[in-house]
Amino acid sequence: MSILQRPQVGRSAPPGPPAQDAPAPQAGIVLGGLVAAGVLGAVIFARSGQTPAVLFGLGLSLGFVLFHSRFGFTSAWRQLVAVRQGKALRAHMLMLAVACTLFAPILATGVSFGDAAPTPTLAPIGFGLFVGSFLFGVGMQLGGSCASGTLFAIGSGQSAIVLTLLGFVVGSVLAARTFSFWTGLPSFEPVSLADTGAGYLGAWAISLAVMAGIVGLTFVLGRGRSVPPVEPPPVARGAARAVRGSWPLWVGALLLAGLNALTLLVSGGAWGITFAFGLWGSKVLDALGVDVLGWPFWSDPADLAKYQAGVLAEKTSVMDLGIIVGALIASAAAGSWVLHRRIPAKLALGAVLGGVIMGYGARIAFGCNIGAYFGGIASFSLHGWLWGVMAVVGTVAGLALRPLFGLTNPRPTDSVC
Repeated sequence: MSILQRPQVGRSAPPGPPAQDAPAPQAGIVLGGLVAAGVLGAVIFARSGQTPAVLFGLGLSLGFVLFHSRFGFTSAWRQLVAVRQGKALRAHMLMLAVACTLFAPILATGVSFGDAAPTPTLAPIGFGLFVGSFLFGVGMQLGGSCASGTLFAIGSGQSAIVLTLLGFVVGSVLAARTFSFWTGLPSFEPVSLADTGAGYLGAWAISLAVMAGIVGLTFVLGRGRSVPPVEPPPVARGAARAVRGSWPLWVGALLLAGLNALTLLVSGGAWGITFAFGLWGSKVLDALGVDVLGWPFWSDPADLAKYQAGVLAEKTSVMDLGIIVGALIASAAAGSWVLHRRIPAKLALGAVLGGVIMGYGARIAFGCNIGAYFGGIASFSLHGWLWGVMAVVGTVAGLALRPLFGLTNPRPTDSVC
């Protein structure tokens, strides 16, 4: 290879083909999605009140942002582990840095838009956290998506991910049934960086320093690697790109951080996803005659109150529904809503198994990539950082298992001396 042909260290390979123009909007599906959003929002408001309706609206916005930015967690960790590409993880750090910056004054002052005072997302540090986050990392790579990715992928018509969601529900119910086993194991009390003596200002500084270190580490890991060009998704031109095109990752990072802060202000807690899956599954079993309220998990007063509030009132449930509908509207407006009907058997098995593993892992780890990783770190909880580390370890194991289910892994390019 000549000097002129040789890839440059730490830089991207030559760009791939230019992006194609976005296809025409699918007007009928957009209209159906808007009608569904309006009807569901009205029903939630009538049955549950203003706050759940507002949270449903925030869910719609999250679905819109997740689809247009293609903001991923599963792919970010897969790219880091498989090919040492840290671009997506750097977007995570931007999102987390902005979220910490927004969360700190909210949590420090107690300002709120709703009736509930804002509280940080904290969780104990024990076996459930380490085992559950590791399992979630494995399940992400088998199921092909994380918790947030599952919802916006379903909304955009990816029928294979419906199997992942079903697995999520099953795994969440199984974890609720066995939850007392994990909470009975030895564990440490939740640790907040804000309780280290420096308050939220000190916690914010520590968090940003750690994030800066992680960003630097991604550049070190990627040194000597050229990034293969990828075909960009179709994009709309001009102002139409805001509702029909693909957005840069940094835009998604900023908007997700802002919407999470709004969720904290409105509901008193950070954005979460997977609690709803256990709720949905338990409601189904209850309708079939299973005494789920006899389980220790649902005997807890806080969880029982959420169960009794119902699917159209519980925070994560209404936001999850909003994400699905929001992604449907966004994908149809972009002309990319496609219903995939044929699913290979191995892929289907991996989707279901991955969902079960993630659902179980999220519950015993007190959250998923959103509730524990995003919400925990934004709330300055040590468990959020530990969750992220173990999810990366689980990603390593998940990548080794993917070929068993007909899934391929990214291949690293040749290193450059």
